[in-house]
Amino acid sequence: MRIAAVLLASLLIPLAVPAHEAPLPERLADTGGGTQLLTAEAPAPGSTTGRLTWWDRRGRRWVAVGSAPARFGAKGLVEGASRVQGTDTTPTGLYPLPYAFGVAAAPSGTRYPYRRATGRSWWCEDNASRAYNRWVEGLPRDCRAGESEHLTAYASQYARALVIGFNYWRPVHGRGAGIFLHVNGRGATAGCVSVPAEAMERVLRWADPARAPHIAIGTAHGPTALTRY
Repeated sequence: MRIAAVLLASLLIPLAVPAHEAPLPERLADTGGGTQLLTAEAPAPGSTTGRLTWWDRRGRRWVAVGSAPARFGAKGLVEGASRVQGTDTTPTGLYPLPYAFGVAAAPSGTRYPYRRATGRSWWCEDNASRAYNRWVEGLPRDCRAGESEHLTAYASQYARALVIGFNYWRPVHGRGAGIFLHVNGRGATAGCVSVPAEAMERVLRWADPARAPHIAIGTAHGPTALTRY
């Protein structure tokens, strides 16, 4: 009788059902205030691969509308606020996306401001330059070519790209310059996030500056977890 009573009591206790996990953007500390968001998530800080997902806010919910494999820096990811230039690390954090650019023409349907690269187009990464972390047409005298990127020299990677607003608005010299979302090269990046060419085209057709898209970069867990940003 005692065994039967215990069994009956156990049936009356509600089973613990795991709560449905909210979509990733709903678990972030901040999404930038817009209704579009990109998340670039790596499994761990030392990872060089992960996943890019783009999201729409529909009413009170975030809905994933696209996803693609992503690559990160050859030395993994590091907290953006303490990143050091030249370390081949991708900075974690939440960033705006100021404008798009490319060696190739913008995909049809692109709404983002799109700047076409020419043979005179450089991204100045010289810490001694007043043009640090800026696009320049023709190198200024204080910006050395050896410390900068000639954009058309990377015709495959920069066929199409979005500028990631890391260290952009008020650049801290030595923290890093030229961080983009761009097309895959042969392997890991020097600190950017890269995706297949087809995915980059899809992102550019989807992104709408009127909806203030941002990109959140981070890891699945730990001090650089996406949910911290």
